[in-house]
Amino acid sequence: MSDSETYKAHRIPVPSEFREVFTHFYFAANHSGEVIRKSFLPSYQIILIFSFGEKISIQSGEQQTVVAECLLLGPVKKAFDYTLVPGSEILVANFKGDAFYRFFGNALMEKSIKVHPDHLMTDHCFSWLWSELKKITVHKKRVDFILDFSRPYLRDRHPLINRLTRFEHKNLDIVKTLAEETGQTERNIQLLHKKQLGYSAKEIHRYYRFLRAIEMLEQYTSREQEINWFDLIHTCGYYDQSQLIHDFKYYLGLTPVSYLKFQREICNPLG
Repeated sequence: MSDSETYKAHRIPVPSEFREVFTHFYFAANHSGEVIRKSFLPSYQIILIFSFGEKISIQSGEQQTVVAECLLLGPVKKAFDYTLVPGSEILVANFKGDAFYRFFGNALMEKSIKVHPDHLMTDHCFSWLWSELKKITVHKKRVDFILDFSRPYLRDRHPLINRLTRFEHKNLDIVKTLAEETGQTERNIQLLHKKQLGYSAKEIHRYYRFLRAIEMLEQYTSREQEINWFDLIHTCGYYDQSQLIHDFKYYLGLTPVSYLKFQREICNPLG
């Protein structure tokens, strides 16, 4: 059997009504007789993983988690591996911006989350949701069911979040600028950013620099061009090659050159 017949994976877009809530959904299934392992790039999103069929496992550093039903994970600040045994499949919802906070409040937002979502709710509704989704075999219909389920739980967005997530002046300090414009202290803006998005403005600025480097490497390889490392370092805003290597090791546990070797085995959730 060809790889396309044994391993299936694709993105499922969301309707405009939910584009401020989910970036997309991701589906993957292993129909082969072999174990398939993939790596997942950091996305700085919180993701909700539904597991159907055989159990899957998530490997993050030294910790391994088995997913039998569903798992909330994130914000995903470093790469992790997932293993699909034969007969397993996953559907992943990618929360956008402050969407997790709008569903669950600030529960556990100060730390990374790796928990069954029912542990954050009082009515165990996600176990019920998983059991209903398992009855559905069409992926798009599963997504539609999740979206309908989500509507009653979604809180109103904090008025400053639009400003935080859509700030376009890359040369300005977002925290200082919004503090001056709103008459609040920089500390208040920092706390709001961390509370509702799950990470600081400094963290996400560093991540976007790394993501730009990933995008440039993908452009070089897709065009089969020789990589101009000096141009990449300069364009992405790195001081030197050692800082670039440091970020790749921090986020992926790989050097940029090693990343290129394993690029096909790494899923880019934002690509």
